[in-house]
Amino acid sequence: MLVVKLDTGFNIEVDFAITPFHKRFFAWCIDLAVVYSYVQFGILLLNAIFGNEWIQVRWAEVLFFLPPLLYHLLCEVFFNGQSLGKKAMHIKVISADGGHPSLSQYLIRWVFRLADFPTWIPAAIAFRELPYWCAVLVFSGLACVLMTRHSQRIGDLVAGTMLINTRNRTSWEDTVFTELEDSYQARFPQVMQLSDKDINTLKSIIETVRRKSDYDLSMRIGDRIKSKLNIVSDQDSLEFLETLLKDYNYYSTR
Repeated sequence: MLVVKLDTGFNIEVDFAITPFHKRFFAWCIDLAVVYSYVQFGILLLNAIFGNEWIQVRWAEVLFFLPPLLYHLLCEVFFNGQSLGKKAMHIKVISADGGHPSLSQYLIRWVFRLADFPTWIPAAIAFRELPYWCAVLVFSGLACVLMTRHSQRIGDLVAGTMLINTRNRTSWEDTVFTELEDSYQARFPQVMQLSDKDINTLKSIIETVRRKSDYDLSMRIGDRIKSKLNIVSDQDSLEFLETLLKDYNYYSTR
């Protein structure tokens, strides 16, 4: 399995499993099926309402083609980097620095999708007017995924994003909420100097340490945080990281 090492907010490399080509392809096929089903159903519905001449109704034509055109952009923005196909295949878009993509990155991916994997293919198939050069665009997009180091299509390269396999890694956007006892007393107010991205990364690292018993990783992270925040603690490394997470929850809810 291809793995890429990305720097976290603590300048520590963490492994991300790159999405294998077959999962990316199946996700694309699922999304294609979703959009194609919409097109077919939409044609039947509009034919029933307007007759066969609905295509000449300008506003109806525009409204009809907007959903398939914006499908990937809206899904990735509102579903945290996942379309229906990606969600089914347990893959998602992340930024090349390991964080959440920005709106501009999602937008760039979407713009270049028109060249990589044309979103108008289902409509073209439905109307049986598939341009011969459509295959050229599709295969050029697939070739880019196969040939690039991190299996990135052109849109990923330009936007600075990649696809990871979420089943091989604890999702870093999982909630950082930790239930605290009523009597809990926080120890390190300095934790509030960390950014949201740092805290999300910290939660992910704790899960990784527990799962792999990688206490060397927890020691390196713990030492770096202590140095960054000027903290002195006699706790073992994993306990220290867990305390930081609890303290963040304590202070953020006060």
